[in-house]
Amino acid sequence: MKLSKLFGLHSVQAALAYSPKKIMNAWVDEGRHDKRLTEALNELLDLGIEVEKTDRKKLDKLAEGHNHQGIVIEVELPAELTEHDLKTAVENLTETAFFLVLDNVQDPHNLGACLRTADATGVHGVIITKDNATGITPTVCKVACGAAETVPVYIVTNLARTLRWLKDQGIWVMGAAGETQQSLYQTDLTVPVALVIGAEEKGLRRLTKEQCDSLLFIPMLGQVESLNLSVAAGVLLYEAVRQRLLAAK
Repeated sequence: MKLSKLFGLHSVQAALAYSPKKIMNAWVDEGRHDKRLTEALNELLDLGIEVEKTDRKKLDKLAEGHNHQGIVIEVELPAELTEHDLKTAVENLTETAFFLVLDNVQDPHNLGACLRTADATGVHGVIITKDNATGITPTVCKVACGAAETVPVYIVTNLARTLRWLKDQGIWVMGAAGETQQSLYQTDLTVPVALVIGAEEKGLRRLTKEQCDSLLFIPMLGQVESLNLSVAAGVLLYEAVRQRLLAAK
């Protein structure tokens, strides 16, 4: 069991909403009595969690100098699932497959934002690489605002092999790449699909591209050449949702 600290009212409220059973300990500022902090404190106490009232100096140390807003909690980090878990999930799917694949994404803020969008768009899981990539960290959980608890995250050691297996299961693997001539908006995303996005600044690796059934680009009408990784993920995922909702009518 991996434990870590979360801090700030927004993160604590997300933990209370989505994973209250994973909150192990809590510390609050003994000198603060505002409404939001009091409400969070009462929820923690109602759950039977022991809350230590302490001074700001200790809270600053627990939060490693970050803005904690008078509250820090210790939580069990969400489970990182394996390739075996992914295979079980795919084999048991009763809906049209919808996965997001992140190729060597290293920024925890981007992973957290992708998880939040994945939750909002009904993605069945996010697949990430084991090496040269971020895993589930406190920063990821904070940015995800509860989505790290609701979206399955599968860690794979060999992404090319995993993509080949997904294709064998009838799932189309489509990668985001600026050099292709196929627009996102000219592509059928109502099929079983795994959308693949490459690392910050580097994009998809060669072996990853080779496993993609097709490469898609997002039309850019201004002077900027590319979007932030998590923004691009949002554009891709919501286009898939738009198409699927239209097809369902």
